[in-house]
Amino acid sequence: MEYYSEEGNVLYCGDCKDVMGDFTDGCVDLTVTSPPYDNLRDYRGYSFDFEGIAKELFRVTKDGGVVVWVVGDATIKGSETGTSFRQALYFKEIGFNLHDTMIWKKTTIPQNGNRYEPEFEYMFILSKGPPKTFNPIKVKKLYKDNRVTNSGQRNKDGTYSELKINKTIIKTMGNIWNISTGGGKTTKDKIAFKHPAIFPDRLSQDHILSWSNEGDTIFDPFAGSGTTLKMAYHNKRKFIGVEISEEYCEIAKARIENEREQLTLDFEFNTSNIDKEFIADIVKCFD
Repeated sequence: MEYYSEEGNVLYCGDCKDVMGDFTDGCVDLTVTSPPYDNLRDYRGYSFDFEGIAKELFRVTKDGGVVVWVVGDATIKGSETGTSFRQALYFKEIGFNLHDTMIWKKTTIPQNGNRYEPEFEYMFILSKGPPKTFNPIKVKKLYKDNRVTNSGQRNKDGTYSELKINKTIIKTMGNIWNISTGGGKTTKDKIAFKHPAIFPDRLSQDHILSWSNEGDTIFDPFAGSGTTLKMAYHNKRKFIGVEISEEYCEIAKARIENEREQLTLDFEFNTSNIDKEFIADIVKCFD
């Protein structure tokens, strides 16, 4: 059932496996999602068929498309479940490449026990063949490169040629992302916190910017509070979302509508300023 539709973007309320069954093959450029793993949160009693959903994700993903699967493990009777690893291996079994295993280092609540504090979740980057898009996020270097190194090219006399590294002040960000959570950090949308397990706007946005381009279709089969959908819209991508809980669909819809209204206001404000500057320039011509 379509719960929300606007400008080619759509949010469905229903079981994602069933909804995906109506999708055409290869219609999705990028999926960014976090499934309800190991019953770590209350999802109103809903469960999901992981293997069936994984197969559908492979079918609907375009060649060169990417699935970002954010997942962690519960600790039960003193042992981590290993669910995340089993899922990653199954994705490989059905045809995905495990393109990268990334880490989301997040804010955690201190816990008592006989183990170190859990501070991360896995972000498995799964690709259908080589990724067609990679827009690496750049960060400042602590030190500038200014060195000479071995080029890897052996000369006829057995020596190696030297290769000078050009000075740069930026580099591609690493695959451990330190993104804080909590009030004012995860999102500024207060309504989002009515969902029990939201991930940060920035996390979703950085993956969207990394693995897709403007106009691409972004999918979230476990839309939850709508973070992926909101950030897709914010960054000029199309989105498709599925959420089984009508309560959470309402939260996602509200966030999307708020984002659309905010972008409209920003556009009108910027356009107004441009008009004022243009008029001022014209007036100067007649002074």
